[in-house]
Amino acid sequence: MIINGITDLQNGSDVRGIALEGIEGEHINLTVDMAMKIAYSFSIWLKERTGKDRLTVSVGHDSRLTGKDFDTAICLGLVSNGNFVYDCGLATTPSMFMTTVDPEMNCDGAVMITASHMPFNRNGIKLFTKEGGMEQNDLSDVLKQAEVIETSMALGGKKVKHHFLPTYAANIVKIIQKRTGETKPLTGAKIIVDAGNGAGGFFCHDVLDQLGADTTGSQFLEPDGRFPNHIPNPENEKAMNSAVQAVTHHHADMGIIFDTDVDRAAVIDEKGHPINRNGFIAFMAHMILADYPGTTIVTDSITSTGLTEYIESLGGIHHRFKRGYKNVINEAIRLNQEGQETHLAMETSGHGAIKENYFLDDGAYLVTMALIEYTHLHKNGQPLSSFLSQLKEPVETMEIRYVIHNDDFKTYGQNVLISFKKFAENQKGWSLVQPNYEGIRVACDQNSGNGWCLLRMSLHEPKMPLNIESEEKGGCQIIKATFEQFVSKYGDLKA
Repeated sequence: MIINGITDLQNGSDVRGIALEGIEGEHINLTVDMAMKIAYSFSIWLKERTGKDRLTVSVGHDSRLTGKDFDTAICLGLVSNGNFVYDCGLATTPSMFMTTVDPEMNCDGAVMITASHMPFNRNGIKLFTKEGGMEQNDLSDVLKQAEVIETSMALGGKKVKHHFLPTYAANIVKIIQKRTGETKPLTGAKIIVDAGNGAGGFFCHDVLDQLGADTTGSQFLEPDGRFPNHIPNPENEKAMNSAVQAVTHHHADMGIIFDTDVDRAAVIDEKGHPINRNGFIAFMAHMILADYPGTTIVTDSITSTGLTEYIESLGGIHHRFKRGYKNVINEAIRLNQEGQETHLAMETSGHGAIKENYFLDDGAYLVTMALIEYTHLHKNGQPLSSFLSQLKEPVETMEIRYVIHNDDFKTYGQNVLISFKKFAENQKGWSLVQPNYEGIRVACDQNSGNGWCLLRMSLHEPKMPLNIESEEKGGCQIIKATFEQFVSKYGDLKA
């Protein structure tokens, strides 16, 4: 039987779709039957890759309303093809990958059911092998096969319940205890967690409480796929404001906010200032460079000039690459393979991966490192806010998302970029930034806005984001005004 539309659900290296009615104009395009067939096809692909006749695969889900139904369907798809399945129930994305390296479980693959920070009616699927998240081209092959696959119970596997999250949390506790040399290194510290009713609530009681922290004031820890308080997303303004208010109201020393499936995070200092985007990358880079002097730090394309200066001041190399967490991670892996030592790959969105942690996109592990650094500061009587005092943040930032109103939006966008490069080369006070791996990045001198701008294609949509930063008040408007001289010539490009 052919199921049309499965291949349309691919979003980079993930599957994403509408799994529940409830938002006007949005109708279900990802069903449990589709999920079952994707899992069945994944097991066929993985058997061919590993040469095994019987796989061990783990399955977990976040707090979404459709999570349990999709979990049942995916387990069925895997069992039908003769595999042994660990049904992990409520889980985080990083913990599901860790089942492939856990000595007890030693899974050949893992499936995480999540749509990250998307609205409550969405759901999705992330697929892992022992090498990490599935690559985009491999996922395309799996989804093509899922559209035409005929499933069968002829092989018959087995499913067992195995709640892995406590094991994952206990490992985090051991890491912090080992790195700090103390059983209760957070004694005397007040730390608040905002899980946004996603899957990250475990971190409060299973990690922080075990390390001696006072977690009074932590909020939205209970899983609830309706997300009644705010979207679990460190980049969401309402979510961040909520976490900040909790920190300041309870006079906490540190705040932690996770996204739904805990592959992203951010922290908040005792003054209620978010340490995210460039700040969180700088935080991680500082610790990584202390352990690995001179290493390269890979980031996405929209990181600031101040971050480059900060990394270089610590003796590191800043390698600014493309948007997309898989792009950043794969670039770090590529650099290592070519002999350029690279230990951190991180996006401004909060996605971050560290070499010592399998280059796994793991928000909880980033917070683990932040807690280790916090204990050192706490012992010396220093607040968290003192850590990034040398990072120069831009005075102004701006992002404008231009929509391409042209059927062949990819070709149109590429032509716009070619023309913008010529425009920038001839614009007084502007100079192209090299090397550059995504879009056109321009440095604007003190008489031309005192900052930079970056025009690029969106990864998946017919849009062209323009990011602008300036070191002076009013500078973004100066850069924007110059850009508008260029963009006014393109009628199919509208903000």
